Amino acid sequence: MHQRDTTEPARILVINPNSSQAVTAAIDAALDPLRLAGGPAIAVTDLPDGPASIASQQDADSVVMPLARRIAADGADAFVIACFSDPGLHTAREVARGRPVMGIAEWGILRSLTLGERFGIVALSEGSVRRQRRMVRQMGLGERYAGSRPVEARADETAGEAIRDRLVAAARML
Repeated sequence: MHQRDTTEPARILVINPNSSQAVTAAIDAALDPLRLAGGPAIAVTDLPDGPASIASQQDADSVVMPLARRIAADGADAFVIACFSDPGLHTAREVARGRPVMGIAEWGILRSLTLGERFGIVALSEGSVRRQRRMVRQMGLGERYAGSRPVEARADETAGEAIRDRLVAAARML
């Protein structure tokens, strides 16, 4: 188990497991409201060895070991995998030595269940939909899953306003 140095403020490391600097910057900016005085430091990084976008199972699988090595080598108090595929989530938890590791898909799905009877997922691509269906089944939530709607975009395309209308349209269809 990892021993926390209590002389330093707590630190959460948010890892974008792709190599897109635009996506990493957008994640970092989105976290600004959570950076509170007296709260934990929130650091954001990418995975330089990762693909530009995680669009397929092969892309997701390719980041598992680099992500695990990054987490094992870092002294953060907690980690967030900032990719809706939650690539390497279980491996990351193994190497984190007792520190929390959260995946935004798992947490997003669980949070959505507190808001309504059913949930749906806006996906980047059809390849993402297949992974999401599998994840939902593995979580035992198939009966509450309304489905996924792809917007056919790369991760870096979601960092700006240009895709907003497509995201909203997909959400309304769900």
